[in-house]
Amino acid sequence: MKAENIAREISTLPPEAQKQILDFMAFLKARYPTVVAAKKVRRAKLSNEPFVGMWRTRRDMQNSADWVRNLRRNEWERS
Repeated sequence: MKAENIAREISTLPPEAQKQILDFMAFLKARYPTVVAAKKVRRAKLSNEPFVGMWRTRRDMQNSADWVRNLRRNEWERS
């Protein structure tokens, strides 16, 4: 049945019956919530992010493995 036909049929009912239909529609909406399709988000290229390469000029971070090793050694020696 088309929406126009349903609306026409509902409008012919007495006000109390129309209220019952509205109450039932509210019940159905709560029981069967509509699922809004998530918009597909375009992922930005990681290389275009501003943080990429922010430490490229730091001499102490030319070799990240050495940097982490030194950092850990310094932290562990403190305690």
